[in-house]
Formats: sequence, structure tokens, C-alpha cells
Amino acid sequence: MAIRKQKNGTWMADVRLDAITRFRKCFKTRAEATRFEAHVRAKHAEGSVADWNPTKDDKRRLSELIDVWFMQHGAHLADPKDRRNTLLRMCQTMKNPVAKRLTANTYLRYRHQRFQNGISAKTLNNELGYLNAMYSYLYKTDQVAYPPPLAKVQPIKLKERELSFLTLDQCQELLERCKAAGSRSVYMLVRICLETGCRWNEAQSLRLTQIGTRRITFTDTKSGKNRTVPISEELEQDIRDYTPTGQGRLFARADKAFYAILKKCSFKLPKGQAAHVLRHTYASHFMMNGGDILSLQRILGHSSVTLTMRYSHLAPEHLQEAVQYRPKLKK
Repeated sequence: MAIRKQKNGTWMADVRLDAITRFRKCFKTRAEATRFEAHVRAKHAEGSVADWNPTKDDKRRLSELIDVWFMQHGAHLADPKDRRNTLLRMCQTMKNPVAKRLTANTYLRYRHQRFQNGISAKTLNNELGYLNAMYSYLYKTDQVAYPPPLAKVQPIKLKERELSFLTLDQCQELLERCKAAGSRSVYMLVRICLETGCRWNEAQSLRLTQIGTRRITFTDTKSGKNRTVPISEELEQDIRDYTPTGQGRLFARADKAFYAILKKCSFKLPKGQAAHVLRHTYASHFMMNGGDILSLQRILGHSSVTLTMRYSHLAPEHLQEAVQYRPKLKK
């Protein structure tokens, strides 16, 4: 090994490890060249001398990583376009930083601005989760050499809110207004959601092949798992009468028509609980009528019973021990 000064004033470190392996590098000072030699020999002793050379600085922009992630992983998710659009919008709002240099401060300023604009805490937590999930995937697959830069950012703590549901009279009013509007597709979609507890999009994407004998099999669900829910003979017949032949989708998109009908109803719903209130209504009445929580979990397709427990307080026997075992006070 030789450390010698070059004509241009730099110091050349020439490290020979064996007859084949040799590393050479120029430095501004002799001290740097000496440290380089020590580093190479230490790595060689560890058996990883090939890793001595630090990787080039990753200057890719956030938008470039989004494209890599989408091509390799994002395109195979249940909601690929929505997820990609969300990430790109975040990227644009944060002025497309160098991905490696995205800081918690940059993100938190973005989140605060979004919150000031009326975006819900739940939506903001979802965005943080999407961004961290993208970085995590790229890190685990060696697409980037650094861990997620926002891993230490805590999501916003959410307050549990009361889930709204419709009374039987309100359900009847909604169905009558669907009929009055002349929208049979909206009427059928509302009935299917109210009688099965499915999500609006699950009902809207139904095909005739998913209708069995007094049952509906929901596919392409949020959890990715198919589930079958029994239905009444009357509902089955009405669905088959709606589209007696054909193998395509039963219903066209009817979101806007449903929202327009909902606005005409005498009752008002909390923000963000439009079509989803139908699912809450099914679950709430299921429990109030004596259904058990585990059956409801399977009907709704929840991966964990924890989510289904939101409806447990509606069961007739909910916490009856509070009365049975309370302190017996004398009047």
C-alpha cells in the first residue's frame, strides 16, 4: 500500500488487499487517504470489502418514486388509480421534493394546511399511511437505501364518533323517494345495501353471476376476500327481474342520483355518512334485533371483530350487568 502525493496536489491512496483486489482513490489531504485505507482494510476483514464505496446520492424526486412504486406494486392494489392520484397530489402540493430529503417538517406544514382547508383527520391519516407504505415497500425491495423519512410522524388522534343509522320510517321514506324519482336502479341499490349490509360500490358493481339462490356473493371487496350473504326470496326475484338476461354489470353508476334523492329527504345525515349510512343501518338494526356480533362480522366482511364492536352497544343485552351487579342502595 502506498499513499503518495500527486502532481496536482491531491493524495492517492493505493490499497492492495491481495493479488487481485486493489482500490485506489484520490483525496485532498493525507489524513483522508489514511482513513480510506483503514476503512477498506476493516471492511475486508469483515468480508464485505466490496461495499466500501458509498452509494451515489439519490437525487430522485418524489414523483419518480411514485412512478416506480406504482409500476411494481401500486397497480395491483384494489384502488390503484385513486391511490396514485392521492400520492401525486400530495407530491405536487409539497412541490415535488427530492424524495430522500422529504422531512417531517415539510409534511407537517402540508398536513396543517390541508386541515385548515377542512380536510378530515381520518383522510389526513390515510394520506400519511399511503406515503409511508410506499416508502416502506421501496426500502424493503432495495429500491431506496433509506427507511421511510416520515416513520416517526404520528397520525392525528381521532375521536370516536357516533355512527348514524336510519330508523325504519326513514328507510321507508328513502325508498319511497327513490320510487317517486323514477330511478329503479337507485331503488334496487338502496334495497340491496339495506338488506345485506354491503358497501355501495359492492352493490353497484354486482353482476348477475353473483346472484345465487337466495344469496349474493360479493367479490372484489375492500378486504380482497369474497363473502356470501343470504337474502330473501323476494329480493332475489326483484334483482333477477331487473336484469333477466346478460352477464354484465346489473347497475350503472348512480352515486349522484342517490345523493340528489337523499337531499330531498326530511332527515339530515352527518357529513361523510351518505351512502355508507345504509351499511350502518343494516348493522345497527341487526344488533338491535338480537343478532350476534360474530355473525355480523362475517356478514359485513370485517377482517377484525374490533371494527364490528362499534355496533355492540345496540344489542338489547348490552352491559346489562351494569344494572344487575350495581351497588344495591337503600332509598
